[in-house]
Amino acid sequence: MKHQHFKNTEQAYGRIAKWIHWSVAILFLLAYVSVYYRQWFTEEKTPENWNALQIHLSVGVTIGVLVLLRIIWKLINVTPRAEPGTPMEHLAAKLGHYALYLVMLVMPLTGYMGTGANTEFFFLFDISKFADTWMYQALIVDGLNSSFEAIEPTMDFIHKEIGGKWLVWILILGHAMAAMYHHFVKRDNTLKRMC
Repeated sequence: MKHQHFKNTEQAYGRIAKWIHWSVAILFLLAYVSVYYRQWFTEEKTPENWNALQIHLSVGVTIGVLVLLRIIWKLINVTPRAEPGTPMEHLAAKLGHYALYLVMLVMPLTGYMGTGANTEFFFLFDISKFADTWMYQALIVDGLNSSFEAIEPTMDFIHKEIGGKWLVWILILGHAMAAMYHHFVKRDNTLKRMC
């Protein structure tokens, strides 16, 4: 059995980067399943509706934390060398990854800032809603002289209409198609390095 490193090498991603990558992928799926279940199969103001919302919020917070850890891990680790490709392929890969990181940060942030409910974090403990935090007071009230009611529509629009309905799906599909292209067409190690 091949020895696997916790840290990245120039040839492959280490166990920690792989674990974060696949955990975030699964959690994004769970976030979608919980929110679609809530919208399609529950009635408003029922326990099932509330529980689906709480799972969605808890998963979102978890994604936010894991993505921050992933960025820190990326900054202190070597990035495996890119597989051979054209300058256009390398540019597309770089831009795609930047877009994914941006979305993985913006989605949890806008979801949290636009939610008027506390997060019962996997029913273990509470995370106060944004409007009840010192950050809200410092950034929104004191900094922008605004209110939750004023920022909520913008946060919801970014989170639900731009990110949730379209952008995240497009980026996930593009990321998956690029991985399949590398694996089945180019037959290089791009996908294998993250498995």
